[in-house]
Amino acid sequence: MTVETIQELFEHGLEDVYHAEHELLEALADLEENTEREEISSAFAEHREETEAHIDRLEEVFEIFGEPPEKEECEGIKGLIREYEEFVDEDPSQEVLDYHSMAAAEKTEHYEIAAYGNLIPLADQLGMDEAADLLEENLREEQEALDELTELTESFEMDAIPAE
Repeated sequence: MTVETIQELFEHGLEDVYHAEHELLEALADLEENTEREEISSAFAEHREETEAHIDRLEEVFEIFGEPPEKEECEGIKGLIREYEEFVDEDPSQEVLDYHSMAAAEKTEHYEIAAYGNLIPLADQLGMDEAADLLEENLREEQEALDELTELTESFEMDAIPAE
């Protein structure tokens, strides 16, 4: 697909984040399953529910845009998920895995925040106020999820993890 207009750029970005949200829906289930600490597992479960709502909102944006929902393979999210899976394959201790899972989730939140932050001004320029509002709602929830993850990461007790 050649991208030469704001409309095409918006469509490309929308398809990319739509794919990313679907990939993360599955990845969040893995994160929840791989985590033993209840507060971390609950955070992943909660964000998984929010991700389902993000997908629904994105489908509404596609409808407003007049296009069927389609996915553009999101290489960024695929890379972050692959990085996480490779780390899990190294068989770290549970404490290290719990911490790494939170850090990996924080990375994906930053990616999603950037994606939504880039789509909103394009929606505004295209005069799609309702679409921009839906994207803003997803952005707010991503920022809240990042704040919650950051708080969990900062409060994580490292006593069980050897320093060297």
